[in-house]
Amino acid sequence: MKAHERITAAIRARTSRGEPALVAFMTAGFPSRERFREHLQQVAGGADVVEIGVPFTDPMADGVTIQRSSQVALQQGVSLRWILDELEAMPRPDAPLLLMSYLNPLLSLGIDRLAERAARAGISGLIVPDLPFDESDELRAALDPHGLALVQMVTPVTESSRLERLCAASQGFVYAVTRTGTTGRNVDVPQDVLDYFDRVRALARVPVCAGFGIRSREQIERLRGHVDGVIVGSALVEVLERGGDARQWLESLRPSTR
Repeated sequence: MKAHERITAAIRARTSRGEPALVAFMTAGFPSRERFREHLQQVAGGADVVEIGVPFTDPMADGVTIQRSSQVALQQGVSLRWILDELEAMPRPDAPLLLMSYLNPLLSLGIDRLAERAARAGISGLIVPDLPFDESDELRAALDPHGLALVQMVTPVTESSRLERLCAASQGFVYAVTRTGTTGRNVDVPQDVLDYFDRVRALARVPVCAGFGIRSREQIERLRGHVDGVIVGSALVEVLERGGDARQWLESLRPSTR
């Protein structure tokens, strides 16, 4: 099985049980660089797929919580190279891993070097929020030989023709943003948003996961049947910041735990 197929398989294994998969985001090295391995194992124990955020000085798609977590991690010396070193040295979690990174850290490492090291570290794919699809050929060409996914993001205002192209190109899953703007703010899930998810799902060849502002089991219940998974980020980062048990909190989000 190729690396990107592991992501799809993990999401579909959960949806086969009648509930959305959980894709959990954590900022690497936050709140403590020394506890990164412990926190990753906790998160992977409660999630179906894990996004590891690479700290960056200007995380333009992220709200204040993830901005703060990036600053703290950077102050502790966390970098893309450090993350890959840690992943290579630690036992591999069962959940597929993705890197969520802005483009500059990837270019700094070098695209070909990135693909080699990511594959060696057990990464299954990448999400790059500031890389337009039309400019992604070089990265895709480097990732493809290693079977690594390049996950595409779509929004409620993505034009129909572009939506089709993005859904056709995305690997692992399609990241369907709940609204325009940044991560972190709690969102309602009105009918027009559900209709948008239905449109994306009809076009996608891989699972569709909803992200931005997902914080509660009630939201996840509302999304059931309209998406294949949900992405939980800022709320989980806050749990880790408080010293909470990430696995227990993630499990509390699952509809089956009621």
